[in-house]
Amino acid sequence: APGGLAPHPISPPPMGPGRAFAPRPSRPAGPPSRLVPAAVPPETGHHPLRIPRPHKRWQALLAGLGAVVLLTVCGLASYFIVLDERDTPTNGAEAAPSVLPRDISSRDIDPQPLTEAEVFPEKQIAIVVGQPPYQVLKTQTGADCRIAATDDLGKQLVAAGCSQFVRATLKSPTGEYLITSGILNLATEANAEQMYDAVKILVDAKKGRFTGLLAGTGTDPIVRSSTQLGWDVRGHFLTYCVIARADAKPVPDNDQHGKQIIYDMLTLHFDNRIIENRAVVRVGASADPSPAAAPSAG
Repeated sequence: APGGLAPHPISPPPMGPGRAFAPRPSRPAGPPSRLVPAAVPPETGHHPLRIPRPHKRWQALLAGLGAVVLLTVCGLASYFIVLDERDTPTNGAEAAPSVLPRDISSRDIDPQPLTEAEVFPEKQIAIVVGQPPYQVLKTQTGADCRIAATDDLGKQLVAAGCSQFVRATLKSPTGEYLITSGILNLATEANAEQMYDAVKILVDAKKGRFTGLLAGTGTDPIVRSSTQLGWDVRGHFLTYCVIARADAKPVPDNDQHGKQIIYDMLTLHFDNRIIENRAVVRVGASADPSPAAAPSAG
C-alpha cells in the first residue's frame, strides 16, 4: 500500500481547512528479504533439530544403495529427455516468453523518458474488470518539475534530479471525486527514497505542495478546494495522488473512498502496471517488442 498519506495545502482562495486520513504504516525500508521475521512466542522458544549421523556399519550399505538409485535416475532422465524431444512441436509454434527482472535503480540504467501514452494509455483506467472505470479528463507532461510541485517541494525535486513529470486529472468512477495523479522521473533510487521521506515534512510545514491540473469545466475543486495527498516510490520514480471532492467539500477524516482512490492509483495502476512494465524484460521469440520491453535512450 502507498506509504505516504497526509493532508495537503490548497491553492488560494481556500474553501475549508485541510483534513487528514488516518495514517498508514510507514513503507518498509527495503525489500521483503530484509524484513525482521515474526518473533517466536516466549513459551515456545527455539528448539533446534538435532540431525543424527548414520553408524559407520550402515554407511557402506547406504553408499551402495545410493549408487543403484543414481544409475536408475540417470536412466529415467535420459528416457524422458528423448521422449520430450520426440513430443516437441515442429510446426513453428513459439514458446511463451520468459520474464526476467530489470534494474530501474537509476535513470542511467533506465534512460527512456516517460510518455503520456505509456503512463495513461487509455481515456479510461479500469481497476477491476466489469466495474466502472476512472475517466481520464486531461494529461500533461513536462520537463520542469516545479510545474507539478510548488515552493521548496518543487526545488527539492529539481535538486533530486527530477527530469520530467507525467500527470493527469481524472474523475472517480462514481463522479464524486477529482484526482490529479502523476509520476516523477528522478535521477536515482536514492534520490526517490529521500524525496519520499521529505514530502511529508515539507507538506506539513506548508513549504510546498503538489499542484492540481485543471481539466475543463467542473474541475476547479482540484486546485481550489481542500485536498488529500498520497505518495509512494519504486526504483527512481516517485508517484503521487491528490484528491478532492467534486462538490468542493472537505474530504472527511474517515473517508474510505479517498483511501481507496489513492490505493487504486498508486499501487494498482502506477506500481503494478506502469512501473512494473519497466521493471521486467520479456525474453523469447513471442515477447512483446514494446519500448518498455527493451528500453533505449531517448
